Amino acid sequence: MRVFVTGTAGFIGFHLARRLLAEGHIVIGYDGVTDYYDIDLKRARLAQLAGMPGFTAVEAMLEDAEGLKAALAASHAEIVVHLAAQAGVRYSIESPQSYISSNLVGTANLLEAVRAHRPRHLLFASSSSVYGGNDKMPFAEVDRADQPVSLYAATKKGGEAMVHSYSHLWDIPATSLRFFTVYGPWGRPDMALFKFVRAIEAGQGIDVYGEGRMRRDFTYIDDLVAVVRRLMDRPPVRGEVLAGDTLSPVAPCRMVNIAGGRPQALMDFIAAVEAALGRKALCNFLPMQAGDPQETAADTGLLLQLVGQLPETPMAVGVGHFVDWYRAYYRESAA
Repeated sequence: MRVFVTGTAGFIGFHLARRLLAEGHIVIGYDGVTDYYDIDLKRARLAQLAGMPGFTAVEAMLEDAEGLKAALAASHAEIVVHLAAQAGVRYSIESPQSYISSNLVGTANLLEAVRAHRPRHLLFASSSSVYGGNDKMPFAEVDRADQPVSLYAATKKGGEAMVHSYSHLWDIPATSLRFFTVYGPWGRPDMALFKFVRAIEAGQGIDVYGEGRMRRDFTYIDDLVAVVRRLMDRPPVRGEVLAGDTLSPVAPCRMVNIAGGRPQALMDFIAAVEAALGRKALCNFLPMQAGDPQETAADTGLLLQLVGQLPETPMAVGVGHFVDWYRAYYRESAA
């Protein structure tokens, strides 16, 4: 296949592109390589991909509507996976305009390019944050998701709505992927696992929000990529409705939770980090931060029907893989 992936310098985009290239597919990666976090880490991801046959990198912003349209047209891609976005719940409070620009304007530009190109399947990276103020657990795709508690969540929900409208108007098969707390090697420095490992390795304390009482449906990156890869081959088809499906009655479009459906306590996650590092953490317990939910838990029934597989890597194993990568990466960087 020929696959157009936005966000290939990012955490999830890098891993998906690497999986596709390893399978022998052609990947055209589109990324602006912004400075939201360490550009050297992004360049290192791209260098890994550049060393694999079949990869072409396009460095440009989503806000460049004409450049994006030209890149997609030139790619001749059969499948488009839109992962590029301004990430981070907390940063959306500090810098709201970057979320409007990237996640709304950028996604609209991508959809206009898709309308002209007409791939056989569009996949859009959404987020579990769209469930917002819902207190029913686990979160099911058919639940209402119209109470966002952060601007990041609002832009992801807006992206889902725009994807649905284009799917309806131009009959484009589309799937919105609601990711739950993804972690693993090559992860983002602004994410909890990266922060915990970096601080504990340096003998510093870690900030633990929600007084340590939070729970998350942690999803290991390789598991996430495996199910997304399967979903790429399952474009929504009008009339093929599954139990608990979100397939739209007016468009070949659905939303799917991507998670293992096994929420775990934040303190258990920290214990796994301590075990992998062989060091104890100095915990600085703090109140909940604005925009963060107390708990996330995914209903994975629809995902299981679609791909026959759920994320299953044990947390201790996944955290161990991250620690191994972290130590190796920074050892090489320091050499």
